[in-house]
Amino acid sequence: MNSDDTTRRRRRRGRRSPLASVALVLTGLLLTGGAYALFTATSPANASVDLTSAQSIAEGKKLFASNCATCHGLNLAGSEAGPSLIGVGAASVDFQVGTGRMPLAQDAPQAVVKPRVFGETQTLQMAAYVASISPGPGIPAASDLALTGNATKGAELFRINCAMCHNVAGAGGALTEGKYAPNLQDTSPAHIYEAMLTGPQNMPVFNDDNITPQEKQDIITALKSQNTDAGVGGFELGSLGPVAEGLFLWIFGLGAIIAFTVWLTAKAN
Repeated sequence: MNSDDTTRRRRRRGRRSPLASVALVLTGLLLTGGAYALFTATSPANASVDLTSAQSIAEGKKLFASNCATCHGLNLAGSEAGPSLIGVGAASVDFQVGTGRMPLAQDAPQAVVKPRVFGETQTLQMAAYVASISPGPGIPAASDLALTGNATKGAELFRINCAMCHNVAGAGGALTEGKYAPNLQDTSPAHIYEAMLTGPQNMPVFNDDNITPQEKQDIITALKSQNTDAGVGGFELGSLGPVAEGLFLWIFGLGAIIAFTVWLTAKAN
């Protein structure tokens, strides 16, 4: 076999190598996955839905019939499996669906936060449909969610109205019968505002007569300022309040005293 035949065979094998096909498939998968991830990451932020348009209401009705009507009924009147949604408004839908609490994952003392099932556009479409059936609290305007309120006044309002359940730092706390007040530190301003408007689960309703829109903005500003301000009192211990601090002192402080006493006794002997 001469050298020309060997060279031609090597070239044919190089052009027809199985690795080239594998590399081509992997490249296609990476490009497709990257494009999909980019689209899903940017589309919710750019979503804009007219809650009063017939198209949004029609799309929301389809989504509701497919995913919610089993528990809440086709006419929103509720059933043994779920409460009535008449009068809850768009804010309640945006809160429950937007935080992943709905659709409900399991029968539990209360709905838990989990990754959302529906995108922002779909959530707003369902909110538009529910709001079209009967009036209720609306989704807050962007101007109400700006973190430009009075944080000092907001912190005072939070301590008076919310801290007994959510903890003074907004870290959450246990309630009765397996229920709990959720952690607010990672909750978006929109969902905090909507929770005050609608009173989900064990939370009371704070309408605009109880807490004005400006005061709601003050409370949200105070909560979010805590996320950026460093703790000035030493170790925060999870921001769980006096119970965690007392337990820490009881175990480590008293333990250190006992250990020192034993050491002194052993040394004296």
